Amino acid sequence: MDGVLVIDKPTGLTSHDVVAAARRALRERRIGHTGTLDPLATGVLPLACGRATRLVRFLTASEKEYEAAIRFGVTTDSYDATGTETSRSGLRPDADAVTRGLAALTGSYLQMPPAFSAKKVAGRRAYEMARAAKPVVLTPAPVTVVRSDLLELAGELARVRLTCSAGFYVRSFAHSLGELVGTGACLQDLRRTRSGEFTLDRSIGLETLVQGGAEEAVIPLNRLLTAFPAAILTDQDRKRVSHGQEIDGDSGSAEWVRLEDQEGHLVAIARAGSRPGSLHPAVVLI
Repeated sequence: MDGVLVIDKPTGLTSHDVVAAARRALRERRIGHTGTLDPLATGVLPLACGRATRLVRFLTASEKEYEAAIRFGVTTDSYDATGTETSRSGLRPDADAVTRGLAALTGSYLQMPPAFSAKKVAGRRAYEMARAAKPVVLTPAPVTVVRSDLLELAGELARVRLTCSAGFYVRSFAHSLGELVGTGACLQDLRRTRSGEFTLDRSIGLETLVQGGAEEAVIPLNRLLTAFPAAILTDQDRKRVSHGQEIDGDSGSAEWVRLEDQEGHLVAIARAGSRPGSLHPAVVLI
């Protein structure tokens, strides 16, 4: 099975749990997810299957969309509702304060990952060190919030819609928003509604996967990364690409180009070659 299967991840499971379930259900070892979701979170979790695992680096780099519930007046060590409470306040922000806070957190900036994250520090996962009460020194990472909208504010809870870059921590966003409005805050729940080109309307539930109804939902290779420009290969070029050899072609201003055969099958992903007017097949799928 080659392609991407979009799972609507239920709460309480790790992304690795879902991958393990898919490997058992599909009897396919070559399965990997394209962007971790915390156990608290639900929603779009694309699984690359078979030869599509070679495309994971492209699929993980795409922007994401979320709907988040943020609880004001409470902070935790993990920045979400599953953590240990570290402070409590009776203060509640009004809609204007939340809107100003969202505006301040929109754009490109450096974001500090949570201590309870999968980031590696000296070869160990940060959350392992945090759980052992050991100091965790993390480095801020560049992120971009394309858009953030306040959907609803009711008492201590706000519902927010976010469009952001890969590698963005909504938990850190919630914590920072609480600091900006002066009440403290943590992430109450989170639902990912889009990951790159994959949306909830293309997803299936985990129960459908386990019961054996996943095959028809697989998005085939030739329907992936369609935002990349495409070049059609001759039979001779297809043979050269299959051996990792450069071919004549122009990537223009694009960093990556889809290489397709005469039948429209995705053969490789290429970049500009070593000489002008050439393409180098960086990822070969045949």
